[in-house]
Amino acid sequence: MNQSIAQQINWNFKTNGFLEIYDKNDNIVYRELSSGVWLKCEYDSKGNVIYVEDSDGYWEKWEWDSQGNEIYFENSRGGIRDNRPKSCEGKIVEIDGQKFKLVKV
Repeated sequence: MNQSIAQQINWNFKTNGFLEIYDKNDNIVYRELSSGVWLKCEYDSKGNVIYVEDSDGYWEKWEWDSQGNEIYFENSRGGIRDNRPKSCEGKIVEIDGQKFKLVKV
């Protein structure tokens, strides 16, 4: 983003205060302060935040399951929480003394 949104639309911070833009679900998608610092957000269809980025280049992203539980988080500093379901393919299970390799069908 070369120019901030406030710069593009000639926003008057003194008159209007900080700039906020909301989506149709009243989720904030953009906020900018008079200092030029801005934050933008994206949401999934259920209103869960899935991406946030700021004017310093810091970002965070999330994945959510169908119940709204966080299953994945990552940020630009290398932080990761991965609680996504793992595949059982290739794992060995033992049943009645016999070993079986799980395969995808």
